[in-house]
Amino acid sequence: MKHIFKQGTDLTNTTLLLLHGTGGSEEDLLPLAERIDPKANVLSVRGNISENGLSRYFKRLRPGVFDEEDLKVRTHELNDFLDEAADEYGFDRKQIVAIGYSNGANIAGSLLFHYSDALTGAVLHHPMVPLRGLQLPDLSKTPVFIGAGKNDSICPSEESEELKQLLSEAGADVTLHWENHGHQLTGTEIDAAANWYRKQKNRLG
Repeated sequence: MKHIFKQGTDLTNTTLLLLHGTGGSEEDLLPLAERIDPKANVLSVRGNISENGLSRYFKRLRPGVFDEEDLKVRTHELNDFLDEAADEYGFDRKQIVAIGYSNGANIAGSLLFHYSDALTGAVLHHPMVPLRGLQLPDLSKTPVFIGAGKNDSICPSEESEELKQLLSEAGADVTLHWENHGHQLTGTEIDAAANWYRKQKNRLG
């Protein structure tokens, strides 16, 4: 998978996994990593699915409707890539915190839905419920931040509440942060995520 890796001050510390939105690239969320933890390692990955020339992490049947079989395949593919990247660059595979926006948040959410140990924490900006009807793994050691917009036409508030409930039922410590905006990623939402991260830092490594 096309990506950027930037070593932080200590390879054994947290590695931030950056996952962009539809049409984005591995460059998009680098400023977020700097704001959230400038000392962390950074692994920013480009989605390897093209939808009319726009990069995504998995296929969809139409806006808001995921190709669930492809999502499962791509989730396993991304998890395998994280194993390979940890071997290549020498960072701690057990200290990865995902930061995803929209499509990137959805694939990060799918990692949580499929694996108890793929991520040590996650910042999900405007995610949807990736899959329904799954038995989620034990996420009791996993803190999760969800950023949501009260006027988000792509991701309705009910979707955010349902995702929080599903993750919480699996044991995750979920913080749901609301913005009075739509699907866009605002500075105040990023600030809220950064504050959450700092409070969780002891748990995240």
